[in-house]
Amino acid sequence: MTQGSVVTETIAGEVVIIVNGDERRLPAGSTVADLLASLKLDPRTVVVERNRTILRDRSSLAMLELATDDSFEIVHFVGGG
Repeated sequence: MTQGSVVTETIAGEVVIIVNGDERRLPAGSTVADLLASLKLDPRTVVVERNRTILRDRSSLAMLELATDDSFEIVHFVGGG
């Protein structure tokens, strides 16, 4: 637990993370790809930032396991004219 910021921890087989400022709970062992699937997001249409680092290799998302203290920012691509 941390003081003055958002709490992230593993509880009873779950990992608690922060996504765009909101707490989310997923089963322990879940990956970044699992997170995107749970949010019904296509990895090809979003930018994922994990702990202030942009995840550029989309092929690695299925191998990157979620961990305590993870904080994500997920942004959709927006087209314009």
